[in-house]
Amino acid sequence: MKDGWTIVIHGGAGIIEKSRMTPEQDSAIRAALDHSLATAEAILSTGGSAIDAVEAAVSELEDDPHFNAGRGAVFTFEGRNELDAAIMDGRDRSAGAVTGATETRHPVSLARAVKEHSPHVLLRGLGADQFSREQGLEQVDNSWFAIPERRRQLDEMMAAEGDHFDADLKYGTVGAVALDIHGHVAAATSTGGLTGKRWGRIGDSPIIGAGTYADDRSAAVSATGAGEYFMRALAAYQVAERMKTGQSLKRAVDDTLADVRSLGGSGGLIAVAPTGEAEWGFTTPGMYRAKADSTGRRVALYSEDEER
Repeated sequence: MKDGWTIVIHGGAGIIEKSRMTPEQDSAIRAALDHSLATAEAILSTGGSAIDAVEAAVSELEDDPHFNAGRGAVFTFEGRNELDAAIMDGRDRSAGAVTGATETRHPVSLARAVKEHSPHVLLRGLGADQFSREQGLEQVDNSWFAIPERRRQLDEMMAAEGDHFDADLKYGTVGAVALDIHGHVAAATSTGGLTGKRWGRIGDSPIIGAGTYADDRSAAVSATGAGEYFMRALAAYQVAERMKTGQSLKRAVDDTLADVRSLGGSGGLIAVAPTGEAEWGFTTPGMYRAKADSTGRRVALYSEDEER
């Protein structure tokens, strides 16, 4: 869509219901989503690139402890915060991703550095941390990511003596997709993974084609949810490929989520196409989500928000 721009973001999907939220939590999460939109809007409305916009939008969410990304990330079984992120540019399908990063304040920026300053797509753990330092990205102690509520969630899981990852089914992964005025799309996703994750578990967020994908020929997509199922469905890539068969973006998102559900998974997707179509969908009671274009902004949390 020449001369048009769009930004869509998510802050996770799951059992997100108004009855479980205090007015203060509701207000704070809406404000955080709106702030992320405004940051991306300032880039896109002045002719900036989609890749810059998604990085900026996700960076803002990584700094907000309401979400499971960056500061506010969940704890591993061993009591650490290990961060995953990915970014992809629809212009040339260049991509970068990291998993198990522990010291970079903005993992999404580390993923972009991998894309632009390394010959690789995906770096892990100590190597990702070393590369981040070499690139001069902002470093923080791992304790900077930790917040008391995430520690409480881990302690609760450990007390139950089970492997009930995310027992409350809240997937607080963050993501953004954007279309710039030049007709290019981009996607970015960032997460702390699952509470109590073990054995170096990696979810869909940093996997190109599963949780993150962008292609100017079809769509840019970011996912949130039960990562094992989104990986098996190649969910983000599936949306884009469905667009190539002539499906509308809404149909592509809905059918892909139906495929994820058929495998036993749940979660949500956001997507934007070069045509200007922008959609979100989710199979859970709610998803933190927002979108903006030249006509205005919209922020929503619960299923019933769709009626507004």
